Amino acid sequence: MQKRTLGQSLEVSAIGLGCMGINFHRGEAMETKDAIALLRGAFERGVTFFDTAEAYGPFSNEEIVGEALAPVRDRVVIATKVAKWAKQPGLSAANIVAACESSLKRLQTDYVDLYQCHRYDSETPLEETMEALDRAVDSGKVRYIGFSEWPADKIREALDLSASRGFAKFVSSQPQYSLVWREPEEEVIPLCADNGISQIVWSPLGQGVLSGKYDPDKPPPAGTRATSKEMGGFIERLMNPGLLRAVQRLKPIAEEAGLTMPQFALAWVLREPNIASAIIGASRPEQVRENAHASGLIVDTQLFLRAEAIIDEAMAGAREHA
Repeated sequence: MQKRTLGQSLEVSAIGLGCMGINFHRGEAMETKDAIALLRGAFERGVTFFDTAEAYGPFSNEEIVGEALAPVRDRVVIATKVAKWAKQPGLSAANIVAACESSLKRLQTDYVDLYQCHRYDSETPLEETMEALDRAVDSGKVRYIGFSEWPADKIREALDLSASRGFAKFVSSQPQYSLVWREPEEEVIPLCADNGISQIVWSPLGQGVLSGKYDPDKPPPAGTRATSKEMGGFIERLMNPGLLRAVQRLKPIAEEAGLTMPQFALAWVLREPNIASAIIGASRPEQVRENAHASGLIVDTQLFLRAEAIIDEAMAGAREHA
């Protein structure tokens, strides 16, 4: 497994495991023993970066991650998130303190390697959030801080605050990014690259669309994300027949590269130097094994360009008919 540097010094596996999926398997929670086996199996395959959040489950996800990784705690990087959801007061100083303490208990650890702001909280002054995160780092309970899906103007504002007030600086950004969702390329990735912030991207397989498993002329297979009540909303905008047909046209390109469709999609994401880790989801050990193979691959750039042209054309067509 290839290792990459997140920020200036935190080493992570190029393929990370997003742990949200262990709470959703065919629309229901996985058995705890199966989830633990999946997490430990991923570690054995070289995955050392695990991403969770208090909101996953909610709460139960961190408990499973903590139990699974306790035996190898000093050899893994655990990332979790604090957010505004349900009745929680978002990214206020009080909630960051309370949420961090609770996450540490559930994760069975004295520190979190990467503590992330799960979306931007417009109801809390950014200075209050940054100061609270800085205190968490000073306390030793948090090693590094990051954010997920923040707009570019708020990233700039946070960078300015860190510089002027001496607060701990963000080292990671967690946006959605894939061959079918390239929005971060416009502002977020260049801004972060210029300021020492790395990307740890979620949904690098485009909610599973880039696996090629969705036939444009048939209903989604039972048990897939597209049929899940909990997860289906994320994929709905991608279930466009034109886009699904375009994805089918990527199969011979992936074969030319000697890769499966998921491996090709992950290799495309990892071609970007600013990306430290592509966070995959998995419900079966074989998915981890296949996806882990995408780490460190060298693929002909022309194959990537051909794939981009096919998807860009399909996405443009979908926008015209929206």
